[in-house]
Amino acid sequence: MERTMGALAAHNHRRPVIALVCALLLSVVGLLSARHLSLNANLVALLPDSFESVQAIHSLEERFGAQGWVVVVGEDADPAQLQRFADDLAPKLEALPGIRYVEITRPSSFFKSHALYFLSPEDLKEVERRIDARLTWERQRANPLFVSLDDEPAPSLDFSDIEKKYAGGAVTRLSSHPSDYYLDPAARRVVVLAKPETSSADLTFSTKIVGEVQGLLRQQHLSKYGPGFHTEITGSFQKKMDQQAQITRDVAVSSTVATVLVLLYLLLHFRSVLSVGLVLAPVGAGLAWTYGLVGVAYGRVNLLTAFLGAILGGLGVEHGIHLLGRYLALRGEGRSSEASTREAFTHTGGAALVSALVAALTFFVLGTSQLRAFREFGVIAGVGMLVLVLAYVVVLPAVLGLVSRWGWTPRASSTETTEAPLGRIITHRRGLLTAVSVLVVAGLLTQLPRLRFDYDISSLQDQRLDSFVLDRAVNQLIGYSQVPLVVLTNSRAEEAAVVQQLQARKQQRGANSTVDFVAALTSLVPERQEEKQAILKDIGKLLKGVPEGQLTPQQRQQLAELRGQVEAKPFTEADLPRSVRQQFEGRGGPGTGFVLVYPSADQSDGQAMRRLAKEVRGVRLPDGRAAVVAGEALVQADIFDTVAHEAPFILLGSMLTVLVAMWMTLGGLRTALLCLMPTVVSLFAVLGLMPLLHMEFNYLNILVIPVLIGTTVDAGVHLITRLASPSSDFVQVYSETGKAICGGLLTSAVGFGALLLADHPGLNSIGALANVGFGMNLLIMLVTFPALLLVLSERKRRHRAVSPRPRGEHLMKEGQGPHRPTPSH
Repeated sequence: MERTMGALAAHNHRRPVIALVCALLLSVVGLLSARHLSLNANLVALLPDSFESVQAIHSLEERFGAQGWVVVVGEDADPAQLQRFADDLAPKLEALPGIRYVEITRPSSFFKSHALYFLSPEDLKEVERRIDARLTWERQRANPLFVSLDDEPAPSLDFSDIEKKYAGGAVTRLSSHPSDYYLDPAARRVVVLAKPETSSADLTFSTKIVGEVQGLLRQQHLSKYGPGFHTEITGSFQKKMDQQAQITRDVAVSSTVATVLVLLYLLLHFRSVLSVGLVLAPVGAGLAWTYGLVGVAYGRVNLLTAFLGAILGGLGVEHGIHLLGRYLALRGEGRSSEASTREAFTHTGGAALVSALVAALTFFVLGTSQLRAFREFGVIAGVGMLVLVLAYVVVLPAVLGLVSRWGWTPRASSTETTEAPLGRIITHRRGLLTAVSVLVVAGLLTQLPRLRFDYDISSLQDQRLDSFVLDRAVNQLIGYSQVPLVVLTNSRAEEAAVVQQLQARKQQRGANSTVDFVAALTSLVPERQEEKQAILKDIGKLLKGVPEGQLTPQQRQQLAELRGQVEAKPFTEADLPRSVRQQFEGRGGPGTGFVLVYPSADQSDGQAMRRLAKEVRGVRLPDGRAAVVAGEALVQADIFDTVAHEAPFILLGSMLTVLVAMWMTLGGLRTALLCLMPTVVSLFAVLGLMPLLHMEFNYLNILVIPVLIGTTVDAGVHLITRLASPSSDFVQVYSETGKAICGGLLTSAVGFGALLLADHPGLNSIGALANVGFGMNLLIMLVTFPALLLVLSERKRRHRAVSPRPRGEHLMKEGQGPHRPTPSH
């Protein structure tokens, strides 16, 4: 493989025009294929379509329509003007082609006036009995001839025990607000809820419908509602648009900053503008080829793969630093350009190929994940690593051949390797440095039990965005979740069965339940209404005899409400307020089939959503089939469950894959273990350092661990392969290779470090953890690992000094590295 790489590089060096024309044509094709790539940051897109929660979401969108709302908020006016604004805007919003219906009022008044119909006949009888007992007692005390033989207390009119039985029901929750409008007088705010036709996952539709609402608001004369009156838009549609726009900005900013930082470092590293171009030309070609393949295979990028350009760019530059650095060193020894190219690509190129293969295999292990974002990240990154090596073999020798024909020769400052003082320090203090490193790593390992996983999804979203801030205020004003789970059913009998089971589960779990209330049309129209009406008439007759003169003002108000409630007539579904009925109508209009489950827990709490999923899943329909439960909360639960299940296997698989790949390519298990050791040590050190830095894993940044395994192992490969050469001098190799290792890890860190500039907290956490990992690996590669190699070399030399040595065996000199006399190196 090494000889093939060297021969191919030499061929492209001799015929640069052919190689560069081929590279240019492939780059043009790649850019054309990638020009229509779009970003899909939807949460549902993280899981494959085979998941039950994803299939349920699709079924829900077909039958029920969109989840969530376009929420228009009017602010800074008195309550009367706020109500007037809501009344004026509602019909205009409903006239928009993408809006199914608009909701501006609560059903509070209707359900309050009919509240007694939702009590059981037995409880109504108990209410009647208590009122009758109290009136009898009052009449007896009012009779001057009555003589009480005991101190009997007045019969209680406390109905709190009965109210408690129905406190968690849908009717109680829907009628608990004093205002019929979604109005907060103190905050001078009113809310108008518009239900679109299509899901917010369709970003094109979301942009269109929010744009139409914004255009409608601009046409209104808002000043008539008050001098300071203004409007804002929030809700799931606006939030997803804002988040998408933020990620797009983050991609642009992070990629630009990463490019600038890499340019500055390369200029500092090589002190030559041409050298910078020589390194970046293959990277640019490789990225164009890679994203061309992405355009053909996927047609879009997700939350993670959107940043792969910056990440692959940083990782790819590392190969260029090693290859060009070795080329310049060989030119400094007096070799010709073609000979230097062949030699650099034969040995250093072989190490680069090994490291790229290992990194690609690690990414491909990540590509086995069921999480679509991780799978696509792994596949694209793995292919990208191999494509970048191919681009270097094709482009870099060709450019070197072209510029050498034009008479370019590297400056002496570019070909000379300055001796690194740290190399001498490590040589003389290897024992001390090794001991200190062991103690530090051991200390960090004691922190592993404090390592935590962050299940709060809100911490991975920028809660400072205006739409997110306003949405929290709207949720508080409404009093319950805007986005309930939906159980899909096909008949009233199925609705009733689902409601009964979910309410039973809620009661069984008590305070641990994650369900706030359950609502369906069948549960909002009580049974046995004729029987209950007869009881209410009897209660009404009793209430007529209540002496109002003896009541307090508050009691008189309660009596008036109760008299109105007993006069309420039986009702059917058709009598329910339109604002209630339309919430249970599918896209095809009136019908059955939807039970709404409102969570009591914050839907950004991943652990709570996992408990919610367990509570609502497995509900059975009357025929024994499992009911379909849909909602983004269940998608979140599946994401966390998948990460928890797959993480150990992916980490173990990555480690074993790297070990086997290095064993096969380096020709020995001992050498493979030695090259892998800095990565393993730095990985455990990072895990121990995370609690000290108050860093936690989340479902996004956990992918950094297998990425670190695959991308940091090449540093050990480069160092070991150079030291394996007979008569290699440790300080000289350390000075040359250590500089390249430092540059490679720094540019890799820059690729991930660009994510530190992202406003999206989840992407920011990826950049932070990756940079801690690269920094720890750099420290271990430059100090701990070289010192350990010298200690092991010294022990081996002492052991050989007292034992017979095979004929022809090489001895390491003081200050030299270990060598491995294998044919490949």
